[in-house]
Amino acid sequence: MPSFLLEVGTEELPASFLSGAIEQWKARIPQALTDNSLTSHGVEIYGTPRRLAILIRDLPTQQPDREEEVKGPPAQNAFRDGQPTPAASGFAKKQGVDVSAFEIRPTDKGDFVFVKKKIPGRPVAEILTELIPQWIFKLEGKRLMRWGDGEGRFSRPIRWLVALLDEAILPIELKNGSETVKSNRISRGHRVLHPQEVTIPHAEDYLTTLRYGYVVVNDKEREATIKQQVLAAAKDLEGHVEIYPDLLEEVINLVEWPSPVVGKFEEEFLNLPSEVITTVMVSHQRYFPLFKAENSKELLPHFLTVSNGDPSKSNIIAVGNEKVIRARLADGQYFYDKDIEKPLESFLPALEKVTFQEDLGSLRAKVDRICSNAELISQQLQLGESDRSNIQRAALLCKADLVSQVVYEFPELQGVMGEKYAIASKETEAVAKAIFEHYLPRNADDDLPATLTGQVVGLADRLDTLVSIFGLGMIPTGSSDPFALRRAANAIVNITWKGKLAINLQTLLEQISSNFANFFKKDAVQLTASLKDFFLQRVRTLLQEEKGIDYDLVNAVLGENDPEYAERALKDLLDVLARATFLQEIRRNGSLEKIYETVNRSTRLAAQGDLDTKLLDPTNLIQKQLFQKPSEEAVYNSIVELLPQTKAAKQSRNYQQLVTALEKIAPTVSTFFDGPDSVLVMDPNPDIKRNRLYLLGLLRNHARVLADFGAIVKNL
Repeated sequence: MPSFLLEVGTEELPASFLSGAIEQWKARIPQALTDNSLTSHGVEIYGTPRRLAILIRDLPTQQPDREEEVKGPPAQNAFRDGQPTPAASGFAKKQGVDVSAFEIRPTDKGDFVFVKKKIPGRPVAEILTELIPQWIFKLEGKRLMRWGDGEGRFSRPIRWLVALLDEAILPIELKNGSETVKSNRISRGHRVLHPQEVTIPHAEDYLTTLRYGYVVVNDKEREATIKQQVLAAAKDLEGHVEIYPDLLEEVINLVEWPSPVVGKFEEEFLNLPSEVITTVMVSHQRYFPLFKAENSKELLPHFLTVSNGDPSKSNIIAVGNEKVIRARLADGQYFYDKDIEKPLESFLPALEKVTFQEDLGSLRAKVDRICSNAELISQQLQLGESDRSNIQRAALLCKADLVSQVVYEFPELQGVMGEKYAIASKETEAVAKAIFEHYLPRNADDDLPATLTGQVVGLADRLDTLVSIFGLGMIPTGSSDPFALRRAANAIVNITWKGKLAINLQTLLEQISSNFANFFKKDAVQLTASLKDFFLQRVRTLLQEEKGIDYDLVNAVLGENDPEYAERALKDLLDVLARATFLQEIRRNGSLEKIYETVNRSTRLAAQGDLDTKLLDPTNLIQKQLFQKPSEEAVYNSIVELLPQTKAAKQSRNYQQLVTALEKIAPTVSTFFDGPDSVLVMDPNPDIKRNRLYLLGLLRNHARVLADFGAIVKNL
């Protein structure tokens, strides 16, 4: 069974495109093979800065034959007096069969002619020749190029093409405007170490042949080599190297034959905040910083980088890298010294000249809104004067560093420098820490703010962004979310959960939306409704995807088109999390099953009554004089005993109290339904019927304090 090799040789590809292209091919190529009924023993995708490659082993030589059934004309049109008509002859000719192969079968629209024909499998070489241009030119990425009047789009110019089925060349032509690239077996080695052409005799020889050309095609092998090299270099320098995953991935895609380079810089630059130095190294130069010890922020005056050049010239390469980083650090030192000369508060007037969003005014106006939102949150949390003072101060200064010279040059340091400048300006530790923390989390894997001040300011900032952008009608649709509003809403919910902040999100949305609508002349009611729906979607997603709650249990705590549950969730995010996680727990330990039938049966019948779902106390609802069986009295007494347990569970969010009480009541309710003195709930007497439905409605309402049991699937 043959092996297939495709190598697309290019000018140096951007690392980001290379990563994306590899992932796209990993998804698309196996699917393309499946769609064409081709099996294999593995599809290997490789990429380096100058090439993308596919190696597929054990392909069949051709597709399997298959049968295809084709529906033809109606039988009455195909035959007249038992003889085939021109319609029948034409259909037979088109399908390449004789009329005698026709089958006549009934359908919903009458009898029709059908034919089964055998379609021989096509040679695999023919199929691959058709697929290859699609695989190449359907890759997606940023800023793809088109040459001349050609239709093909790619990240960088394609310079060569290798296409081998075992040792045979597949004839492929790629047209880029006036240029044509034809496939052969000639590849290229490393641009510096082996600039000569490389001939690949057989598809299976690809990795070995390229290694002779100083190209490590396998990215996993390059990754292992790079890790080993930088760790060994760090050990030689008696330091600790931090291998950042994003940086490592980028460096892997920047080199074909990795070799370590050790550089140094003047110790005087160590007076800069370590974050400035590491940002210069990691984000701007793709260097690995070297620390004195693991988990230490103290840097050594060295850096490690991975070169794609000649290893024998490492010393020369190091000198060039040192010149670059020295200049960048000198700039950072100058900007930092200028920024630190004045207090952080002095930057505030400059925020008036920076636009937050065209229709929403300046960053200074946003700061004022953040301060207002922070005060609303502080009031809800009933914070003391000290906390409120710190929160207001942090809210006022949280964006001030955006107009500092360091952050202008290194935007990644927003918040980081704000904290540094706040400390230098003698702000309190709580204020300084909150300026940094209010940006957290910056991505899906980042930490959440740990301090109360940082949590409140972070909520206030994101609530302003969400209300303001929604207020302009820029609601995220599909995958489009330019203002990262989904991430902002997720952060609000996660910060609330982590900080155990007893906020009423619904009230906050109403208040902030009203303030926005009054100032910008918008519809506050519609704005609030849109935001509520958006947050409910985010809570649902977070419970399922991050907390691992089963979908039906999430439906049970959020309700399915149930305004009561939706409102309750937004008013108390801590409660909805507590109920969801508790339901998942009792599903796992079997407690849910013990009460499921009792509660569900009661709920289904109670739906035929008219009892308000919020009522829990049977005292003034149930007419005891209408009881006809002891089982009715028993259920009534059980609900009376249940009432304090339910109230306590709701108050403390200790829902085990409620479930334990429901387990206790279950046998009593079973007797009510099926015991020796069971009753007919739907009694002919309307008063008795209503009384019994109210008993069941009360039991349903107590269970509803935990969840809507009607939404729970018994055997998920």
